[in-house]
Amino acid sequence: MRCRSVSQVLFALPLLWVTVCHAEDQPQPPAVDLSKKTYRLKEVRVQAEALRASEPFLPDVEGTQLYAGKKTAVIDLTAQPAIVNNNYRQLLEKTPGLLLSEETTPLLSIGYRGLAPDRLQFMQVLKDGVPIQAELFGYPEAYYTPPFQSIDRIEFIHGGASLMYGPQPGGALNFITKPPATDTPFAAYSENTFGTDELFSDYTAVTGTLTPFGYRGYFHERQGNGFRETGSDFEVLGGGVKVTYEPPTPAGAQDGTGTADSRLTLTYDEYHEEHGEPGGLTKAVADSEGRDRTTRVNDRFRLARYYGTLLYEQHMSEDTELAFRTFGGYYQRWSKRQNGGGFGTVPTGTTNSIQEQDFYTLGVEPRLRHTYDLFGQPGQALTLGLLTYFSHSPREDRTGATAAADSGPLSSSSDRNMQYLSLFAEQLFRVGPFSLTPGVRLEHIWQHVKETANTSKTSVPLGDEDEFDFVPLFGVGAAYDVTPAMRLYSNVSQSYRPKLFTQSVPTGATQVVNDDLEEGKSWTVDAGIRGRAVQAINWDVSYFLLRFEDQVGTAGNTVANVGDAIHQGLELAVDADLVGWYDATRQTAYQDRWGTISPFFNLMLLDAKFTEGPQDGKTPQYAPQYTMRFGVEYAFKDRVKARIGSTFVDDHFGDDANTANQTIPSYNVWDLTGEVRLYKNYVSLVGGINNLLNERYYARVTSGGIDPAYERNNYGGIRVGVKF
Repeated sequence: MRCRSVSQVLFALPLLWVTVCHAEDQPQPPAVDLSKKTYRLKEVRVQAEALRASEPFLPDVEGTQLYAGKKTAVIDLTAQPAIVNNNYRQLLEKTPGLLLSEETTPLLSIGYRGLAPDRLQFMQVLKDGVPIQAELFGYPEAYYTPPFQSIDRIEFIHGGASLMYGPQPGGALNFITKPPATDTPFAAYSENTFGTDELFSDYTAVTGTLTPFGYRGYFHERQGNGFRETGSDFEVLGGGVKVTYEPPTPAGAQDGTGTADSRLTLTYDEYHEEHGEPGGLTKAVADSEGRDRTTRVNDRFRLARYYGTLLYEQHMSEDTELAFRTFGGYYQRWSKRQNGGGFGTVPTGTTNSIQEQDFYTLGVEPRLRHTYDLFGQPGQALTLGLLTYFSHSPREDRTGATAAADSGPLSSSSDRNMQYLSLFAEQLFRVGPFSLTPGVRLEHIWQHVKETANTSKTSVPLGDEDEFDFVPLFGVGAAYDVTPAMRLYSNVSQSYRPKLFTQSVPTGATQVVNDDLEEGKSWTVDAGIRGRAVQAINWDVSYFLLRFEDQVGTAGNTVANVGDAIHQGLELAVDADLVGWYDATRQTAYQDRWGTISPFFNLMLLDAKFTEGPQDGKTPQYAPQYTMRFGVEYAFKDRVKARIGSTFVDDHFGDDANTANQTIPSYNVWDLTGEVRLYKNYVSLVGGINNLLNERYYARVTSGGIDPAYERNNYGGIRVGVKF
């Protein structure tokens, strides 16, 4: 199907009106006796590209992706008040299964159904379908995430249902950035906010379409001093540009009404961040008035990221879509941390450890989707593709002569390389209201880690490991439409966890790798029912089971498979537009007069236990028995948006060994945020209060101590814009 832009269709409507309304003023042709002869008029088709409404679930087929039989969720950032300083606690308020491990720094850690949260390393994390971890498998940590103001929506595919995105067991979180504006040649806006502890945030963007090109560019700066005595300062600088090119068809080039059969999208992003690491606290200090203390005054972290993508999309026919991505760039992670010290105490060492890791990556991913009829049943679909990926990642560790040193003698270095090839295919079969979606992913990973220096290994040879893994993964989803608005769904999929670089070649002098070390393997089951009533009430309830076998960890000084675990539970999510529901059932129009009032509620009940290995019978880290969120939103004609929401989390552990000093007590946090449009799209006020009730809590514990969460803090600002 060829799709015309909305602006082209709207431009044509006045011409159609003039033609119809003034036809009586034109000379009329002689009358024709239609009873004697049949005339067939030439077919004229006018089609517009459908704008996606705000939906809580992903459609069965979208572009080259299939989502039938999968548990999905959509977080629409344009439908809620502006969130400043990337407050993910507010962002996740409507999504069960995800647990935020909050920390003093701007870095992000999210756990999933009891899987460790540190830097989202058990999940596929993508931006516009492109992985954004530092390295896909050897170092799968997501230090970078895009600013909220640049995001249109976030798509989340739960658990093993994300198999077509990658092999990790924790699902796929895909940040979809805003496209160029198509209704104007130029628009610009700037949002500037100020808040507690010298918080300042600026986001400035320009966008528009000059046919056949569209563009969007932004600059973002965010900085603050944090609430700790020292060392919690941070600064973020970033920017990016997205350019689209939609060539007209040859026919359209002749009459000026052509439509694009293809699209080329080029993006480039640059990101710089530096922050202090004020260190962990003991329980006694974290629960007292002294929770703003700093235990590590010299520790720092720096990050730089330069990345580009090129996406070619081809509408090959009514039934066939092609998407071809290529992506790559440079990522640098640098840190310095003082040596010595214990849990929540000031380090006693006089030296520090300085680490620099560089990541050069390149990837290519073509995907093809074809839709067809089978035995008279429409809507069958096949998608297939491959992802090939290369990375080169040198690492250097140095020892500083003082606690504040930025450089020092080399203590170890290594060259790390990864080559990856994945072949995948998925088929959607439909028979009436029933659908079945089997899929397969064939993983090929070559990993080479070679130490070039290590001063601590004086009596053992330097590490030099070269390994190849082939892992076939399978999955199948099923769905049954009980009614047009209610669906039963289920998905069973395999996943696995490749070895990290440090698990292939440990840097410690006494650490060794077990000879029969296997990659971690898992499989996930989701089964549930979801629906929508009168276009105003959305709900989803499901059961999940995750079995994670051969988890890789450290037992003493040996890197080995340390055990199996079972994670199971229930997830429930519901939200409702009460005024819209009343209007739909009573045939009234109060929504236009008074706006919408939308309560929401979601709950995860989790039972997670190790079943084998040294932690047998214990609870995995960050696996609370319940996580509950609820709140209410108010909106009035895009002029006013407000939300008050809460997060309730049960007590849980910060480590797999269930150490007493690493317990995280239960907590509940409330947030209030709002946005008021004062004059059309030109002037708006934004503001909010985080941790409204001033809860004293913490959600992150490491071997270095407790990282206290922010107490009550607030922000406010203004957004101004122009449009031509």
